[in-house]
Amino acid sequence: MAQQEAPSSKPIEELTFREAMDELDGIVAKLEGNDLELEQSLAFYERGVKLLKALQGRLGSAQQQVEQLMGELTNTEDDTVRDTTLS
Repeated sequence: MAQQEAPSSKPIEELTFREAMDELDGIVAKLEGNDLELEQSLAFYERGVKLLKALQGRLGSAQQQVEQLMGELTNTEDDTVRDTTLS
């Protein structure tokens, strides 16, 4: 059986979104390959779970930003529609 390297030790917070996705894809491929020892599989699985949680958090944050920006677009009214009697 071929010796597999350990999962990356680079902090997840320092990875770009694309780097984290690429690393997660690599982990999935290694786990699907069935070439890892149990201990290695667990280490890769743990890193994969951490990457997935971080990616989900980043996507949630990005979605909130998009929704906020879209809200700003839909809330802008021109002066002919806006009620200015209380201004």
